[in-house]
Amino acid sequence: MTKTSSIPDFLIIGSGISGLSFALKAAEFGEVLLVTKKGSMDTATNLAQGGIAAVLSAEDRFEDHIADTLRSGAGLCHREVVEMVVRDGPARIAELQRIGVRFSRTASGELDLGREGGHSARRIVHAHDLTGREIERGLLAAVAAAPRITVRENVVAVDLLVGSKAGVAPEEKGRGDVCLGAYLLDRQTGEVESCRARITVLCTGGSGKVYLYTSNPDIATGDGVAMAFRAGARIANLEFVQFHPTCLFHPRVKNFLISEAVRGEGGRLVDERGVPFMRKYDPRGDLATRDTVARAIDAEMKASGDDCVYLDISHKPAAFVKKRFPNIYQTCLRLGIDITREPIPVVPAAHYQCGGVVVDRDGHSSLENLYVLGETAHTGLHGANRLASNSLLEAVVYAHRAAGDCRRRIAKVRRRPEVEVAAWSSGRADRLEECVLISHNWDQIRRLMWNYVGIVRRRRRLELVEQRLAPVVEEVRQHFHDYLLTPDLVELRNIALLATLIVRCALSRRESRGLHYMVDYPHSDPSLCRDTVLDKSALYPL
Repeated sequence: MTKTSSIPDFLIIGSGISGLSFALKAAEFGEVLLVTKKGSMDTATNLAQGGIAAVLSAEDRFEDHIADTLRSGAGLCHREVVEMVVRDGPARIAELQRIGVRFSRTASGELDLGREGGHSARRIVHAHDLTGREIERGLLAAVAAAPRITVRENVVAVDLLVGSKAGVAPEEKGRGDVCLGAYLLDRQTGEVESCRARITVLCTGGSGKVYLYTSNPDIATGDGVAMAFRAGARIANLEFVQFHPTCLFHPRVKNFLISEAVRGEGGRLVDERGVPFMRKYDPRGDLATRDTVARAIDAEMKASGDDCVYLDISHKPAAFVKKRFPNIYQTCLRLGIDITREPIPVVPAAHYQCGGVVVDRDGHSSLENLYVLGETAHTGLHGANRLASNSLLEAVVYAHRAAGDCRRRIAKVRRRPEVEVAAWSSGRADRLEECVLISHNWDQIRRLMWNYVGIVRRRRRLELVEQRLAPVVEEVRQHFHDYLLTPDLVELRNIALLATLIVRCALSRRESRGLHYMVDYPHSDPSLCRDTVLDKSALYPL
């Protein structure tokens, strides 16, 4: 069964920091519908421990934050974007505080600024080690109190509605198509809704669940990138998958992160014998950037045959550790690890998608009236390797800029004549009775990606995984047409596409740069210092 909704000014898909920030601003001049595929708190933002990077100290400078970001990005950052985001940071932090976000403060009442790997100064605004949860709390409270915002939980976005299928052409030069809204699947009823919107905003997060081991929540299945790509939007740099160096290694937990800030506060990476090893790989030691640290851990584990390495902060005063990292301390203690007395077993895990849907400096994609924010977007800020705590910064800056652009454009968008869009058709699809069809393909994809497209890559392995993915992808495509939609089937379709896109991007970059390390091409090639850009002409559709 399908139904068609009334037309909001804004359809926001995703309830993380970027979606909520944009919603608050857009509601000042339009009607907002925000949908999220599980609960409003089920976001990557909620799991973020570290904080937001911003220049807020007299001992810090914009130029230093810019330089740190450019260095981390290994030549692929868009400098004008880096400068714009960094310089706007303090204003956005102040805005979050006005909304009601409570950041940690010193005894004198100043913001307690932390330091993380790759940063040359203390500039990480945090709420102990629960920064993301505090930001979500503050933003959700503000959204609940705001007029003209409707929030719907347990709604899964399936595909974008595009003008080319409804006889509508884009009015702006250079836009490949126009976005008219999205098909939405209600988890509880199974109904698919053709939801028209004047402007659609994708804030669906990353794609960590493409990999077997990840720090991401279960929702991170690359939905936004997949939907935008299928609709014709350009994507870029998906080969740059950031593996967080320090995910807790324990059989009872699957995705608990040990914050970058632990190393920023003096934590040392050591092997099983307690010997520090990071100085062998980088003069910055434990404060090296994530790509360097993840590869170093990978090399140590392969050389020793050990299942993990260890992060040791037990040399710091116990009172400081408990106060600075209360969530990490309590979580580890419940698992039998007292981090004030013993090191923490850690391994790398897929963490952040540095590429995404290509957008301009206002978050507008190559499709008219489709904005993309947060981890789903490729803005040019992160380059080949995201600097720690720049992601939440990017989210609030781009939400602000996108809302400003929409305020300028909304009157024109409202004048566009309304058109009929096709209802979702299930055809002769049957109900999926055997969930093993989903779980088997899901497991195959994730294991292939972990084993063949991980921290260290070889061209032959990439070619093999492309061959082995092809029949799995075809089977998923057939499932999608043969069976009635379920949330799991929608997500499987998306991770199949994301896996294919990551491999295609990785194969096209015959060098090592940032997060993409190729044994066959161990050095960077100056002629390849450019973004890897794809659109759907590069692949058969999924």
